[in-house]
Amino acid sequence: MSTQPHKELRIKRGSHILEYIRAFSATEKAIFGVCVLIALYTSLMLLSSVNTYFMTDIPAHGGELREGMIGLPRTINPIFALSGTDRDISTRVYSGLMKYQGDTLVGDIAKSYNVSSDGLTYSFVLRTDVQFQDGTRLTADDVAFTIQKIQDAALKSPHRSDWLNVGVKVTSPSEIQFILKQPYSPFLANTTIGIIPKHIWGGVSDDQFIFSQYNIEPVGSGPYKVTGIVRDAGGIPTTYTLSTWNGYYGTIPYIQTITLVFIADETNAMSAIDAGTIDSLASVSPLEAKRLAGEKAGSYSVLSSPLPRVFGVFFNQNQNIVLADKNVRQALDMSVDRTGIVQKILGGYGEPIQGPLPHGMGTTVDTNDLPDIAGAQALLEKNGWKKNADGIYAKISKDKKTSQLLSFDIDTADTPDLKQTAELVKNSWTALGAQVDIKIFESSDLYQNIIRPRKYDALLFGELIGKDRDLYAFWHSSQRNAPGLNVSMYTNTKADKLLDDIRTTSDESVQTQKYTQFEKIIHDDIPAVFLYTPDFIYVVPKSIHNIFINNISTPADRWNSMQSWYLETEAVWNIFANK
Repeated sequence: MSTQPHKELRIKRGSHILEYIRAFSATEKAIFGVCVLIALYTSLMLLSSVNTYFMTDIPAHGGELREGMIGLPRTINPIFALSGTDRDISTRVYSGLMKYQGDTLVGDIAKSYNVSSDGLTYSFVLRTDVQFQDGTRLTADDVAFTIQKIQDAALKSPHRSDWLNVGVKVTSPSEIQFILKQPYSPFLANTTIGIIPKHIWGGVSDDQFIFSQYNIEPVGSGPYKVTGIVRDAGGIPTTYTLSTWNGYYGTIPYIQTITLVFIADETNAMSAIDAGTIDSLASVSPLEAKRLAGEKAGSYSVLSSPLPRVFGVFFNQNQNIVLADKNVRQALDMSVDRTGIVQKILGGYGEPIQGPLPHGMGTTVDTNDLPDIAGAQALLEKNGWKKNADGIYAKISKDKKTSQLLSFDIDTADTPDLKQTAELVKNSWTALGAQVDIKIFESSDLYQNIIRPRKYDALLFGELIGKDRDLYAFWHSSQRNAPGLNVSMYTNTKADKLLDDIRTTSDESVQTQKYTQFEKIIHDDIPAVFLYTPDFIYVVPKSIHNIFINNISTPADRWNSMQSWYLETEAVWNIFANK
């Protein structure tokens, strides 16, 4: 048996090199050693630079976001969720047939949908890989059950009006139809409502529905699952922990944990931000946002986005005859300082408006935001109004037996921004020559005792329009009485016809054309003085990346883009970065 000769790795003339090194003096050996170390260090740095050049950081799963929430959770259930806290948690835990990506509605648990040519039947095909967080498959029966519970008058769901008179038909475990009695183009937005599990809620009676523990410990099919609740000694929740759910059918968010910290009010929330016990906070007031943008700019980012809300002073011409004079309404509209309100009250976090649609949604009829008190006074005087000894405009009747004084009240809610806005509006109208008194009411009292019975001269009020731009509830003559929100008691047959037409067409170009006509009618009639669209303000840590909050209707909509947010990164070779 032959053996292979043993091979050794040798450096050519290596023995001679070692002999040379041994012959070095102590100084020469020290210098040689330093040179070797420098060469090794240089080589390592070169390798590191090359490595860095060919590698990049990409988002990684992990990290925790500690979000402050003003208020306590009460009903984390899509059927009932109304408060900001309930909506915030509900939208993370539950999922609906459709969801918003920016301004666009896309399928969520719905794989596809179809609308009949007459606009009356909406047919949905569901994904078959959707499960609730207890492992039970979500089917069309769960969707039907959810809608039927919303329609149940005994449950008093705030979403009931969205689904009133809508027929529900399950055609297979993965197919469902909704049948409308008349076309309603914004209907698809209603299908973003979260779906609750029938196998859990089916055995709960109507009178116990609101009291069920599942309203506090929800089971949905969304990207996050409630994995922890911390309560104080009295059993009141102080924090909720939401963790990404691996059984989610869609793209799992990068941020692994959201810890929601419940705080009593904004003052305490700001203290928590300053102390670093929370990382983020939504619906921050403009005053605090301005402070944080200055003092905390190194640690926090202040993000803002226009909300589809319209704030204005709405005139009740039936309550105060002086407001029935169009010249008076026009003079009031001309003299108000919209830009001053946005700058002084909102700190610049808002936009002046002069029409019934929020900023960016409408076709601005008149872009002049500067007050013209002199022009307004000239208009009044041209039409028979004269100042009395007190500097208040009055108008004597043609028979000279009666006199109208330009005097009225502004009613509004007991919130800092509305009270301050009312004062600025009053100042403008006092400078015009009107006698204006402000009446402040607690929010629920304002709605129940002032708005519902329409007992006000002028109402400083905010309207939540929404992404669908549906103005029907605010301006159609059929909505003049509660629960309709036509708080100007406005009646115009041409406007009614346009609003009806808008609701029955899904053609956006046609809708835009008709909204332009509608805005022109409102601009000519002046049933209200429109003031501003406010911004939604969100304070987030600098450590969060790829976050954007455009196109939101409610604060909970900020989560719509959360799948792209990230806190952690990992380095990969460039060739793998986009795979």
